[in-house]
Amino acid sequence: MLEQTFVIYRLPALKRNPHNEVGKLRKIYFTDLSLRNALIRNFNERSLRNDIGALWENFCINERVKINDYAEYRPNYYFWRSYSQKKIDLVEKFGGKMHTFEFKWKDKHSKLPREFSELYPKNNFTEVNSINFVDALYAREMQL
Repeated sequence: MLEQTFVIYRLPALKRNPHNEVGKLRKIYFTDLSLRNALIRNFNERSLRNDIGALWENFCINERVKINDYAEYRPNYYFWRSYSQKKIDLVEKFGGKMHTFEFKWKDKHSKLPREFSELYPKNNFTEVNSINFVDALYAREMQL
């Protein structure tokens, strides 16, 4: 019911290798972050929040979905996780190509996990953080 009323949406796992990749899980995101904050009763400022990473990830994914929708670019969306706890927050798959995103509140210089690049060699990787998010999220060349 929450999905049908556009309160939440789920991302499925991207999975090709059943021995290395977690595939039965789905990640849940809120369309409206103020509703999320109301449900968990946390309206503290950023510096006081212990969930800033999850909040940031949800915000960034919402923005990518809106940007792509506005540009009439409609990829399939996934997340990826291995059993060895390597992860990618968002995978946009369209026309045989993939663009991967890692969302970090702080500037941490993430790398694409080796396991992922071996399984899915044709992809681009972008780290989105609080410093580069405007350029990283809104880059036009990613959408083509």
